[in-house]
Amino acid sequence: MKNKITYIAISVSVCLLIGFLSGFATQSSVTDWYVTLNKPSFNPPNAIFAPVWTILYVMMGVSAGLVWSKGFHHIWVKTALYHFGFQLLFNALWSIVFFGFKNPLWGLGIIIILLILLVLTIKWFKVVNKTAAYLLIPYLLWVCFATVLNYKIWELN
Repeated sequence: MKNKITYIAISVSVCLLIGFLSGFATQSSVTDWYVTLNKPSFNPPNAIFAPVWTILYVMMGVSAGLVWSKGFHHIWVKTALYHFGFQLLFNALWSIVFFGFKNPLWGLGIIIILLILLVLTIKWFKVVNKTAAYLLIPYLLWVCFATVLNYKIWELN
């Protein structure tokens, strides 16, 4: 049990750190470039994003920690965590490209890759720990929503 809590704590910290660092790209343009864009009617207020992402990063970290606690020596655990790591990199890359580079089209391509990686991550997490897989479902739903939002922003601009 002690190891499981340690793995979860480390994983949550890593996810929150990635979110915090990618937030720099977001903050650099959310108050100037982003406000000038045409957005669809279902675009949430900016104040919603930080709390939602914080909750999602915590859930992602708990999920990864549960998988990691099964033992990194196991091939399925390694495979699951490699997928998780790649999707987490694409998560951060999306913020850099969409907000940092101010490029909704390239952001759309990255978020589609993120979606694919996330589905694969959930598949592998389910092999190792079903609870861990289910903890990623809200994240998957939010990324699906973000993909539609990204597409509409690109289409409207």
